[in-house]
Amino acid sequence: MTTPSSEPDIMDPTLIADPYGGYGRIRELAPLVLGRSADSTPTWYVTRYNDVRAVLADPRFVVNPELTPGAQAVSNRNLMLEMLDLPKEFHPYVSESILDVDGERHTRLRTLVSRAFTARRVHALLPRVEEITSALLDDFGESVELISEFAYPLPITVICELVGIPEEDRALWRTAGSALTSIAPDGKGVAARDLIEYTHGLVEKRRVEPADDLISDLIKVQDEDGDKLSDVELVTMVLGLATAGHETTANLIGNSVLALLGHADQLDLLRREPDRWPAAVDELVRWCSSILITQMRYATEDLELGGRTVRAGEAVQVVVVSANRDPRAFDRPERLDLTREFGKPGDGHVGFGLGAHYCLGAALARQECEVALRSLFDRFPDLTLTEGQPTWLPVPGLRQLSELPLRLY
Repeated sequence: MTTPSSEPDIMDPTLIADPYGGYGRIRELAPLVLGRSADSTPTWYVTRYNDVRAVLADPRFVVNPELTPGAQAVSNRNLMLEMLDLPKEFHPYVSESILDVDGERHTRLRTLVSRAFTARRVHALLPRVEEITSALLDDFGESVELISEFAYPLPITVICELVGIPEEDRALWRTAGSALTSIAPDGKGVAARDLIEYTHGLVEKRRVEPADDLISDLIKVQDEDGDKLSDVELVTMVLGLATAGHETTANLIGNSVLALLGHADQLDLLRREPDRWPAAVDELVRWCSSILITQMRYATEDLELGGRTVRAGEAVQVVVVSANRDPRAFDRPERLDLTREFGKPGDGHVGFGLGAHYCLGAALARQECEVALRSLFDRFPDLTLTEGQPTWLPVPGLRQLSELPLRLY
């Protein structure tokens, strides 16, 4: 598989600056377009809704390149690991998380951790989510920088309490977690080393002093049957949950506030009909989720997709942002429409993924976002943007505000 330099590149500044328009234009070129990923790997961009769903639901596309017949995919991953400037003993922590494995191993790990995200447990967290939200809003003055003072503190507090990370250590998870979840390799090595070493220390502390948290629950599982969960898997699971569990939700809250302030008619609708908030969150995920493109997947055999043959070992990347705005799947997809109906989870947008790797924390993210948005706009009905344009971080594959200054009165 070869690609000329003129073809799409996820690192292209124009795609980073305008992902909706840029990936939308790529989608209209063809169902599959050959381009380059963050590490310059040739990859098929899968841009249309039906094809995106097909890839996400098909177990013949895997996230672990070692399951593919060719050596090139494995070589590309090893090259990416080397770019992190991370000692080899740390490599499994960033390449063997629940997001990076398939098949029986993925099922085993997901089963162990999914008990923390059942509908019952998420609902039980609602009063605490509301309490944290209210306390953050109480601290606002006449103006606020929403990202640092609200959008991040809420989800990081919730997930850290759930996992078992002490309050005094949470600043590390915001700074290092942001670097670790970025597609770009810069800064990942140092962030990964810091978080791995910290998490090992915290696990050992919980072995001596158990608490009512997920780390202690996982240690108990390990003590009862060590074959179910290795030390590396335990630490890697904590890393993945604590970073992915706050970063994407924080970005969604910030993006959603900006979207609603730019659509007064939709915000007025929610004020008149507050029962629409749950469905509104799903439309906001479709319209302005921070996740633009997923990690690479690899074909385990020759497959037909979008009228092309994807050869065994070739890489594909699902472009969520273009699928969620595909006019073949959504009526007037460029319009934010909070009356849009999606049915049950998995039937509509692909903002939380699909299939075996469907987002574990989707229900919690929905709940946090709904509570955050409803509480913010109820408490401050005259909320407005300050003068000037919002600042976006130039991060490939993500739509992420660096700051969002607001006037409250």
